Amino acid sequence: MKKATRKKVRNNQVQNLRSADETTSHSIRRANNARLIAGYSIVCLICLLLPVAAWAEGAVGSVTHMSGVLFAAHADGTKKMLSVKSEVMEGDTLRTEVDTFVRIKFTDGGEVVLRPETVFKVEAYSYKPVSEAKQEDNILFSLLKGGLRSVTGMIGKRNPDRFQMKTATATIGIRGTHFGALLCNNDCANIQTITGQTPGDGLHTDTAQGTTIVSNAAGSIEVPAGAFSYTPSPTAPPMLVPPSQGIQVTMPPSISSNKATGSGLGSSDDNACTVK
Repeated sequence: MKKATRKKVRNNQVQNLRSADETTSHSIRRANNARLIAGYSIVCLICLLLPVAAWAEGAVGSVTHMSGVLFAAHADGTKKMLSVKSEVMEGDTLRTEVDTFVRIKFTDGGEVVLRPETVFKVEAYSYKPVSEAKQEDNILFSLLKGGLRSVTGMIGKRNPDRFQMKTATATIGIRGTHFGALLCNNDCANIQTITGQTPGDGLHTDTAQGTTIVSNAAGSIEVPAGAFSYTPSPTAPPMLVPPSQGIQVTMPPSISSNKATGSGLGSSDDNACTVK
């Protein structure tokens, strides 16, 4: 009986040791798995934050739609071909090639759509989403050649006096608006008009929403929604023109349509971080 009892005790001890080992191994595996999952989570989090970090490095906007070729000359003199999702920086001069339409979304939610053979420069851009930074709002664009449509964002709503679109002929100011602008310099023969005539040299604008203020050294006018203006030269005052003589800057639906998802011509929705 004593031998049997001792054997039973030893067996119980061995079983207890095995159970303890299994429990320890299970705890170690759980700890390792937890560390592994945490590691994957950190990797994915870094992956998700990379675009935000890149955006925070000084980008003021990005290309959301494109059909054709777009070049950017940076403030430091370097040049680059851009694509959908390319960032736009303060100081960039953008040039669209033949048959190229490009849509750019800025950090305040405003958008600009460029026509083919357009040269557009982001002279200055400052925006912070917090209301306390309102005094820092500043947008100064230059239309050097060609045509565009612009829809102003938060700056246009909360601080419209801090938005300006310069051209060689006149400067466009806004009151929370959507407008088109076409600058002609013996290069608008392919622009279709209601009358069939070639647009005259100078700055043509149309206001779709809100009000624009077109001004130069010779004068200033307000252009309300549905109205058109024409400024033939820097020394001639801007003037309102009847709709039958106005020039409306138009864009193809694939570029001008606005989808909340950001999807559309030339865009991609593949932003997922995948852990395998």
